[in-house]
Amino acid sequence: MKQVLLVEDDERLSTLICQFLIENGFAVKRLANGKGLIEQVKRSPPDIVILDIMLPGENGFTLCRNVRSFYQGPLLFMTAKNDDFDQVLGLEIGADDYIIKPVEPRVLVARLNALLRRKAPIITEASKSEKLRFGQLVIDSSSRTALLEGEDVFLTSHEFDMLWKLAETPSTLVERCTLYTELIGREYDGLDRSVDVRISRLRKKLKDNSQHPYRIKTIWGKGFFFVADAWDD
Repeated sequence: MKQVLLVEDDERLSTLICQFLIENGFAVKRLANGKGLIEQVKRSPPDIVILDIMLPGENGFTLCRNVRSFYQGPLLFMTAKNDDFDQVLGLEIGADDYIIKPVEPRVLVARLNALLRRKAPIITEASKSEKLRFGQLVIDSSSRTALLEGEDVFLTSHEFDMLWKLAETPSTLVERCTLYTELIGREYDGLDRSVDVRISRLRKKLKDNSQHPYRIKTIWGKGFFFVADAWDD
């Protein structure tokens, strides 16, 4: 039974969501605000966190930043804020997905299941070798870790999947639609920026040049590719 930690201050909505999730096979722990969230996640890490943005006390953005300093599991924002800026900001600071209120329960369950499926290791021909090495970058599929210049790179589960997907076919175009269907769990609608934001986060963590990336390059209108010989310096 997958463990969900729900942080939502609307008691009625929280109760309805909990009931629906329990009916669909989830175990749910809920908090009415961010107080105690850090301690709860550290003490008993859930399989997934659902986090409202507009909360009393610390807002969801601040809480997400704090949780992401140590928690690698899936995190989904549930929010009434449907502005593109807020959605992109949420993804940039570490959320894996977002859903807009009012929440359709079946859609929420589908999003949670998609995120949880991506938490499991991706088994491919390349992953059978367990490690991929490119200069000073080492990616280990068995431990789901990455080392750059001998130092650990903190990656969320979904960021690791993105890196592995790109690196298993180095210097080869990986189409945007493929990343959405295989890693996000839904079709690309032409507007969703989830993949772009994850790529941006990966570049920062892998010391790529954000303005002129040379390690993970963008092919506009098509997708991305991982440059195999860009990791020696």
